[in-house]
Amino acid sequence: MKLAIKTYRGYANEREIVVMGHVFRKHAPDVFDLDKRWYKHAWAVIRMFTIKTLGNKEVTFNFNGKKVTTKTLDDGHFRMTIPYEEEIKSGWHKFEVEASVDHENVKAKGEFIKPFAGEYAVISDIDDTFLISHSGNFFKKMYVLLTKNIDKRHVFEEVVEHYRFLNQLNRKKEHESNAFFYVSSSEWNLYNFIIQFTKLHDLPKAVLKLKDIKTGVADFLFTGGGDHNHKFYKIKHLVEFYPELRFILLGDDSQKDAKIYEEICKTFPENISTVYIRQTKSSKKDHIIKRMENIESMDVKTCYFSSSKEAQAHTKKYLV
Repeated sequence: MKLAIKTYRGYANEREIVVMGHVFRKHAPDVFDLDKRWYKHAWAVIRMFTIKTLGNKEVTFNFNGKKVTTKTLDDGHFRMTIPYEEEIKSGWHKFEVEASVDHENVKAKGEFIKPFAGEYAVISDIDDTFLISHSGNFFKKMYVLLTKNIDKRHVFEEVVEHYRFLNQLNRKKEHESNAFFYVSSSEWNLYNFIIQFTKLHDLPKAVLKLKDIKTGVADFLFTGGGDHNHKFYKIKHLVEFYPELRFILLGDDSQKDAKIYEEICKTFPENISTVYIRQTKSSKKDHIIKRMENIESMDVKTCYFSSSKEAQAHTKKYLV
């Protein structure tokens, strides 16, 4: 198996650049061919969870002549926070990462964003927030993941229109947009799947913050499950990294999003603008209503909605 390095979209502020990725032996697919039969797609998904990651291997970051070298963590992951004194223009920037293992070298391109100056940034969950995933039903979730390729998966009606509206919210220049982050309990194994899906549906280009990579078939059976506290810490980091921005948080009522967002609002009383929670069943849940009422009592706008049309109407009424 060939040495491979995978870079994920990074992000920067006025002082630092953060880039992430994994080093591994490659045999998992990089892309999802849309003409595959369902069983070939299922095999491709399973193979994504049987990769061989490489810990403690040298990785070098290169951007505009600045080179920084580190080593991967035990699970092959690297996350480099790089002080950067030169001015970085707002928008997306290209960088390169090189890995070296036993005299074998491999390079990969990556990109990071420095948000445009403005008021808002957006953090959204993925499963059952914009991607229909059936997270509350284990067997249905597994069936859909294994048998439905990205062109057979669906977004909620009018969610793309709402997200694209949020992406341009209060922007006067067409080339500028609000920074988007997708924070999920899905693992890094599904990064390519999510990227291709969001491109296919023309969702806003975003930085992904996912859960620790998994490396076995047994792990695959618990994809997207377990402890969701990592989402709190990833969101907390983003709010701390961009204290000048006010964040719009989007999630759903199938798991722990409302609880996590309530804790974020308590932690950052001046940094959260609005919390949106999608209703995934036929009726609203009482404990979600109570959490949303408590969030609203902290002077944060809320919307517990059943359709994205309703959520977009709320945005137009209260945030424009």
